[in-house]
Amino acid sequence: SSQNLTRKQYITKYSSLAVKQMRQYKIPASITLAQGILESNNGNSKLAVKANNHFGIKCHGWEGKKIFEDDDKKNECFRKYKNAETSFKDHSEFLIGRKRYANLFKLKKHDYKGWAKELRRAGYATDKKYPQKLISLIERYELYKIDEEVLGKPYAEEKTMDTNHVVVKGDTLYSISRKYNLTIENLKNLNNLKDTNLNIGQVLIIK
Repeated sequence: SSQNLTRKQYITKYSSLAVKQMRQYKIPASITLAQGILESNNGNSKLAVKANNHFGIKCHGWEGKKIFEDDDKKNECFRKYKNAETSFKDHSEFLIGRKRYANLFKLKKHDYKGWAKELRRAGYATDKKYPQKLISLIERYELYKIDEEVLGKPYAEEKTMDTNHVVVKGDTLYSISRKYNLTIENLKNLNNLKDTNLNIGQVLIIK
C-alpha cells in the first residue's frame, strides 16, 4: 500500500517483535525499535517494503534471498526476508554472532545510551550522529518504558525503597520527611503521631 507508516504506527506495529528479541536475545527493545525506525524510515524504505529488511543488514555471506540497492556504494547486496519477524530475529542474531558487538552484551539492559554509543563504536553505522539519533528517538517516544516493562520494574526503583526508618540522633520529622519526599502530615498520618516528638530508635513507617 502507498500508505506510509508514521513513527507511532511503526512503534505500535513492531513493538511486540522488539520485546520478543529482548526476552530471547537480551537486546533492549528500545534499541531494536529505534534502529528499525531509523534504518527503515518507519518501515517505509524500499528495503523494508520490498525485502522486509528493517535494519539495513547487508548480505555478508548470507545464503538466503537477496535484493540490490544503492547505499554507500552502488548496487549493494542486502538480505531479503520473508517477513518483518525474520528481519528482527536476524538483526538479533547478527549482533550476537559477531565478536565486534560483544561489548554490547556486557551493558545493562536499561542502558540504552550505552547501547547506542557502543553500536556506533563497534561499527554498526558510519554516521557519527547515529547514537544521538537513536537516543533522541528513544526519549521522544519513551521507548525505554517498553524495556522497563520487560525488565519487570522501572529501573529507577531498583534500589529497593526502605519501608521504614529508624530514628537516629539529630533526626526531626522535617529532616525525615525531606529524605523520603513526604510531607510532615504524611509522616504523622502514616505513624499516628499526635505531635512531632521523636525518640531515638523509634521505627517510623515511610511507605
